[in-house]
Formats: sequence, C-alpha cells, structure tokens
Amino acid sequence: MALQTRVKLAKLDAPKLHGLDRDTLIRIYRTMYLSRRLDDREIQLKRQNKIFFQISGAGHEAVTAAMGLLLRPGTDWLYSYYRDRALCLMLGVTPLDMLLQAVGSKDDPSSGGRQMPSHWGLPHLNIVNKSSCTGTQFVQAVGAAEATLYYGDHPKALAQAKKAPLGQHVRNEPDEIVYVSAGDGATSEGEFWESLNAACAKKLPLLYLIEDNGYAISVPVEVQTAGGSISKLTRGFPGLHIAECDGTDPLESYAICKTAVQYCRERRGPALVHAHVTRPYSHSLSDDEKLYKTPEEREDEAHRDPISKFSLFLVREGILDQKEIEALEAEVDQEVRNAADEALAAEEPTIDSIRVNIYSPDIDPTSSAFEALPQLHGAPKTMVEMVAATLSDEMARDDRITVFGEDVADASREESLKQVKGKGGVFKATSGLQRKYGQDRVFNTPLAEAAIVGRAIGMATRGLKPIAEIQFFDYIWPAMMQIRDELCVMRWRSNGVFKCPAILRVPIGGYLTGGAIYHSQSGESIFTHCPGLRVVMPSTALDVAGLLRTAIRSDDPVMFLEHKHLYRQPYNRSEYPGPDYTVPFGKARIVTEGTEVSIITYGALVHRAEVAAAQLLREGISVEIIDLRSLSPYDWEAIAKTVRKTHRAIVAYEDMLSWGYGAEIAARIADELFEELDAPVKRVAAMDTFCAYQPKLEDVILPQTSHITAAVKQLLEY
Repeated sequence: MALQTRVKLAKLDAPKLHGLDRDTLIRIYRTMYLSRRLDDREIQLKRQNKIFFQISGAGHEAVTAAMGLLLRPGTDWLYSYYRDRALCLMLGVTPLDMLLQAVGSKDDPSSGGRQMPSHWGLPHLNIVNKSSCTGTQFVQAVGAAEATLYYGDHPKALAQAKKAPLGQHVRNEPDEIVYVSAGDGATSEGEFWESLNAACAKKLPLLYLIEDNGYAISVPVEVQTAGGSISKLTRGFPGLHIAECDGTDPLESYAICKTAVQYCRERRGPALVHAHVTRPYSHSLSDDEKLYKTPEEREDEAHRDPISKFSLFLVREGILDQKEIEALEAEVDQEVRNAADEALAAEEPTIDSIRVNIYSPDIDPTSSAFEALPQLHGAPKTMVEMVAATLSDEMARDDRITVFGEDVADASREESLKQVKGKGGVFKATSGLQRKYGQDRVFNTPLAEAAIVGRAIGMATRGLKPIAEIQFFDYIWPAMMQIRDELCVMRWRSNGVFKCPAILRVPIGGYLTGGAIYHSQSGESIFTHCPGLRVVMPSTALDVAGLLRTAIRSDDPVMFLEHKHLYRQPYNRSEYPGPDYTVPFGKARIVTEGTEVSIITYGALVHRAEVAAAQLLREGISVEIIDLRSLSPYDWEAIAKTVRKTHRAIVAYEDMLSWGYGAEIAARIADELFEELDAPVKRVAAMDTFCAYQPKLEDVILPQTSHITAAVKQLLEY
C-alpha cells in the first residue's frame, strides 16, 4: 500500500496535472458525473411526465467543472447559461435545488416554480437569475462588471445599496470578476458584439466562456459562425485575452481558464475562453439530433465524451482504481435518487402566488408616502430644465445613481470641457451633470440600445440605480428583448430574490413639425403591456419633478416617457418644487373640473384638451379633464369618479386609434361603468398610419384640438 501511495504522489506531481491534488481531481470527476446523472434523471422524469421540460449540460461538464474550481462563490458574479450544470454544482448549487426547479416546486430556490429547469439564480452564490433568451446575458454582465469597478471607487454607493431592499445580497470584493457564458450560437446575437465593444473599451473584469459544441440546435458552427471559429473572429478586439481549449479535458480547461481568470482579476481587461465541447444529447427533449447528425458524427462525439475520458484517465494515472470509480458512481447515483424522491414529494406553488413579486413588496410608489406638497421657489423652469434639476438633486442624495446613454454627457473628452460648453443630451436634459458629478457617473455609451438597457439591468441587479436614456422612443426597438424579457420580469422570474429597479428615460411623441416617421412615434401601450414595468408620462414641469423623483426612489423598473413637444412649452413651466417633492404613481391630476363631458388624457393631448375646453366653455359647455400622468398603474378611481359625474367620456391619446393605450381605458369604462353612461365612450386618437414629415399631413394624422371639440359635441347630441 505504501508503494502504491508513492506512485500516486509521483504521478500527481506531473506538470500535466497543473498542481491539482488527488482530492481535487476526484472532486472534478464526481461533479462531472453528478451533472451527467442529473441530466439522465431529468430525462427519465420527463418521459414519465413528472417534469415538463429538460435541457442538458451533457458534454460540457469538463470545462464548466474546471471553471467552478477557479470562480469564488459569493464573491465573483455569474451570468451562467443552461448548460452550466457542472459549474453550478461545483459552486454549491445542490442536486435537490436543481430537481426542485425541474418539478416546478414552490421551494425551488431559483424561481419558486416559475422558470424552466437549468435556469439557475441564487443570490447567496452570486449566480444571477437567467432567462431563456440567447445572448441577453452578455450586456447585463457588462453592467455587472461596471458595478464592480464603480463600487471600488464609490464606497458610499456600496453602503447605500446595502441599506436598500435586498441589500443583503449586495457585495463587492477588490478582486472579484464577472463570468458570463453561452454556446457558440449565442455569439451570433448583436448583444454579444455590443458587450465585447463595451467591455474592451472600459477594460472590464469580464470573463467570457464560449462553450462551442458545434451546433446551435441543428445549425452547425460553420453556418452559425463565419469561418467556424468565434475566437478567430474576436481577435481584433484590443485588450481582450483570447484562448482556446479542449473543453472535454478538465485539466487542459483548468490551465487555460486559470490564466484567463487571473487576467481579469489583475484588472488587465476582459478575457474570452473558447472551449470546444460536445453535445452527446439532443439540444433539449424537444429536439431530435438524429434528424441532422449522421451516425458517424455521433459516434465521433461519443469518443470525446468527457465523462468516459476522464474516468479512464483517473484509472490510468493510478488516482482511482476501477472499484473506487464504481463506488463513487454508486454514491452519486444514490444521491440523485434521494434528491429526486424529495423533489417529487415537494409542495407545488399555490395559485395565489401568481401575483407575488410582480412589483416590489418593499416600496409602493402608489402609496401616500409619495404624496408631498411642492416647496416652490426660483424662476419657472421648462420640462426639460426640470429633468436636469431633478436628476442633479437626486444624484447629490444617492451615490448609486449613474446617468448614461447616447450623447448624455457634456463631453466624453473631459479635457475638452475647458473649451466647450458641453452637450448634455440632444435635448439638453442632462446638461451640466457630467461637469458636476464626473464622467464615471454621467457618461456616453456606444450607439447600441440593447446594450444601454442591458448594462442598466446589470447595474441595477448589483444594487446601483442606473438612469439610462434612449435618445428617441422611435429607436427603442433594438432593446425590446432586454425590456420585455429581462428588465420587467427579473423580480417575478426569480420569485423576488433579484430585482432590477432601473429607470429608462425616453423622449416620445410627435407635433414636432418635421419630425416625420422616425422622430414622432408613440407606442406606450406596448410597454404598459409589460407586467413589472412602471410607465409614466408627465405633461407639466411640476409633474416631471415629482414623478421622476418617485421613479428614482421606487424599487421597480420605470419607463419615464418625456414628450418632446412639451419640453420647452411656456404653458407647462413651473418653479422648482424642492428636493423632496414626489408624486405617487397611479394618481391622476384633475386639470379642469366640469359637469357635462369627461376627457381622460395624458401627454401632449392634455393642453389640446384644455384649449378645447376653454373654447367649449365659451359656448356654455362644461368639460372635465383628467390627466392620467401615470399609465401603468393608472388611476381607475379617478376615471370612474369623473364618468359617474358627467356620464359621458372621451379618451384622448396620441397613439393610433386601433389597439392604442386609450382603447383599454375605453373598454374598461364600457365594461364596468356601462350603466353610468348616457352615450358611448368616444376615442380621439391618431390615424392608423405613420407620422408624415410634411406639417400639413402631420396635422391631419395626429389628434388636434378641433377633433376633441367635435367629439364633445357629438357626445352631447345623445
């Protein structure tokens, strides 16, 4: 026995083991085998209809287990993907945790039965909750890495983040890094390239692991990736450490990944590891790889299987003999059986849980806590001036706030500020903020809307309070995936253990005289259709101050819509209401009181309704106007009250008549207040077409004061 021990120690000193001792090598194999057996057990349970979906990490176990040795659970931040089972096991996710997600149990720690299996998210391990979207995680990881550096420079922000709701999960360590992984197929997404651009420009401590199994579902790598190699395509990015490895060999993977991890820890910039792995099982149980992989190809993959390869290596090197391998595997098999039995007996979520964690349970922006009286002082400010003033006060109060987007800084080259006035946004809404707070808090981004929102998501998940600007509503669509599938759903899909209270400032609307198709769009109903997202749209400078401050101090993601036409109008100006003035969400403003017809409106239509009401009053017609201000939530009580008062209702909105925001308000009035109506509910809205450049055409397309007065008179004829 003593001789055998000496032989083992001699072999363990070999350079090819990269300093790993016997216990660590056994741990790697155990983790790899455990990962595979969990896949097999889930496949069995799916075929028995005891779980509802399965996607495996088979073939990826070696490189992900090796990476798990190098990352620090609870210190480094992880944006893993659904084939990272071995990585998660190595970091501390248990087989029971994984199988609870597979059965959809209420005790599933990642989502409480809301997400598919293999969508991990555990705050105590810094594994950020994952969606099913391919590639969205890349730009979020950029934001998380920016938070890593930001907290290092702003300890007060870290302290404030720890005191906020879910602050117990906010952490920052001096040499932490951010890990993000995906398959080769996800690198075709624009967010991948947007993330690389930002990560290299800012030299972020961001580690990419691209697990290349040769296929994106059924699409082979040479079709998916030009030249068949993502590492070759990325070699032009400055400061990006790039390495390839055989991802089926845990020892080679360990050595390559160790160098990449160290590169990031030393703050030298981002690193990308391109690991060549296999996929011995189909993409998921919804896929059949036999339909597109030849028998020869599948046989070749079997020879590269990391489980059998590493098992044989351990025996050949004298680290474990065959009986010890069998005993280890039997132990793992029993562990998986026990976990499966416990998961199958676990309690299901209650029906009542559906509505839990759509919004923050800690801060209610609709509550009376946000009711405040303005302390007016100073010269009257326009809406756009009020944006800058409010942001400035809030940034002074809260070091967590960062402001970024296209052109929002005064000047990216700070040395230029000695000679230039500075831009501060195309509408000057952020003018002067960079001069006052520095370019690490107010900065320009590349022109990439998905990356802007994704980076905000990553920062907000880490506890910061990002305020990102989309320069024009018309160009928000590249970020739609980030908004609809990530921003608004983070809290719900993680069952409340992660949140994303970012603010998106978005100039919107027409009436610009020359704005044309791509600078005059409305479409707010698309975003009010996103549960978890607050949507507000002030029409006065005073409401800008109150609602923007509420947005910043709330704990939910908020889309703050600023109507461009209203930015500099003299009629909606206001003195500054003070640094603590807030307006609750979901509370409408009574613009004018009346008795005969109610106009429910918001945005640029508020003033047009006021002009119409003044004209009608001269004719002896009394009109009441309600400015919703907040679109999601909206003030149904105020709507119901005014309809019960006048018994006639017009819903006026700038979006297209069909399927626009006002259609829902009109439908609900007809549904719930039908007996209160003396006439049908009338809608005044834009035509079902696009906004034209020629002003005379724009006047016809968009709703005008004359349309409102005509609608009022029509209702009074009933």
